[in-house]
Amino acid sequence: MTTTLWLFIALQMTMGAFDTFYHHEGTERLAWRPGQSVELRLHGIRNLAYMLAFACLGWTIPKGGWAIALILLLAGELFITLWDFVEEDRTRHLPATERITHTLLTLNYGVILAMLIPRLLDWAGEPSAIMPVHYGMMSWFCAIAAFGVFVSGLRDLAAARRCPRLVPADPAPLAAALGHSKTVLVTGGTGFVGSRLVEALASAGHDVTVLARDRARAAPLLQAGPVRIITSLDAISPDTRIDAIVNLAGEPISNSPWTRAKRQRIVRSRMGMTQNVLRLIQRLHHRPEVLVSGSAIGIYGLRGDEKLDESDEGKPCFSRHVCLNWERAARRAEGLGVRTVYLRTGLVLDASGGMLARMLAPFEYGLGGRFGDGRHWMSWIHRDDLVRLIVHCLARPEINGPVNGTAPVPVTNRTFTAALGRALHRPAMLPVPAWPLRRLLSGFAEELLLNGQRVLPAVATRSGFSFRYPNLDVALAAITGGDKMILTDVPVRPLALKEG
Repeated sequence: MTTTLWLFIALQMTMGAFDTFYHHEGTERLAWRPGQSVELRLHGIRNLAYMLAFACLGWTIPKGGWAIALILLLAGELFITLWDFVEEDRTRHLPATERITHTLLTLNYGVILAMLIPRLLDWAGEPSAIMPVHYGMMSWFCAIAAFGVFVSGLRDLAAARRCPRLVPADPAPLAAALGHSKTVLVTGGTGFVGSRLVEALASAGHDVTVLARDRARAAPLLQAGPVRIITSLDAISPDTRIDAIVNLAGEPISNSPWTRAKRQRIVRSRMGMTQNVLRLIQRLHHRPEVLVSGSAIGIYGLRGDEKLDESDEGKPCFSRHVCLNWERAARRAEGLGVRTVYLRTGLVLDASGGMLARMLAPFEYGLGGRFGDGRHWMSWIHRDDLVRLIVHCLARPEINGPVNGTAPVPVTNRTFTAALGRALHRPAMLPVPAWPLRRLLSGFAEELLLNGQRVLPAVATRSGFSFRYPNLDVALAAITGGDKMILTDVPVRPLALKEG
């Protein structure tokens, strides 16, 4: 084994690890995407083949029949890779970085085979034997790589078996409360919550217009039903009839640290879009009946163990500044005769996005745990329940003003992480200390990771809304493909919000 060959093998290992962690686990989240069972099975088998190859090359010299077996193993890996390429093109759109990585991996693998196969053929001519060998650091590098692909391979095979249980429920019933056909404009319709809302409305037969910056990204929504995609509100003529507007557009708040530029984008995106929606309402000949405008429970600030409902004030922090200004901007719609609802959303749970999606991989590998002391509150809601609550607000003319988009049973971070571990059948015993989070992420960590609000959905429950996922274990079981449950709408009695 020459130094040059080892360099190419090490490069293959490094690029493969990047592809796995950045694409498969990170941006694509393949283990939690419905319909990827074949690709995951191919990845699992290929990773187990890599394990055998790395262990063999790093610690042995295979001769005779063992060398021939290794050649066949490498040929099988090549066949699986080609099959994987076909499966990927059939089931999903690969991002540019993944296509480039796959091309480099293929070229590099070709170089490895060109250098390795002649040596293996020479060994194949000798009597069958497995001779131990030690290549120093490269042997240990191979051992680490073999262990990594072994764990990843077993995980992918398990995820492939789980895939059929991850198929989302029919979205149409989520919009059942809206009744007869309505025309609804949704901004932020390609986002985590907005896309599911659009699917629900369109599947239920409502006419939906989606404002999207990227028409190609919004194209999959056309499969749900009568959906019109626009890239500017100016495309809507004044004589267009719009019955309701749901304004969810805005820079994501939890996908990166709050640098000064990020804070500006968070504020400006929400204010700018809301102002554009108001200008649209002003010029429409038939003004909408209702505007549901996004907000968040961050408007209450950091309040410790206090039970909070829509009547409570807040304490100053960046999240409150964003939400307060967002709601004030939307309030102008009331002066235009439009019933206005401010949807104060909590932590939205689903495997396809949001904070939970970023937690699934480390927890599934047994690396999850609480943040800090884990005593801060997490007010959560299943994504489908949030969609149903939005539709509920559209359909009930008596609802206006702030509405908390949270489930009736908030939990502490310690309870949340323990429940997620149970749902994945993994331990959740590796806490993330508070001090590095505060040092690295500053206000982002302080407001989103280490503190929270204990928020209760008083308006929703008083108006008769029933939660399909009222408690965390039921929600996480549904999201993670856990035990089959018969889920029905569970009425929740109005809560005693104030103690004493």
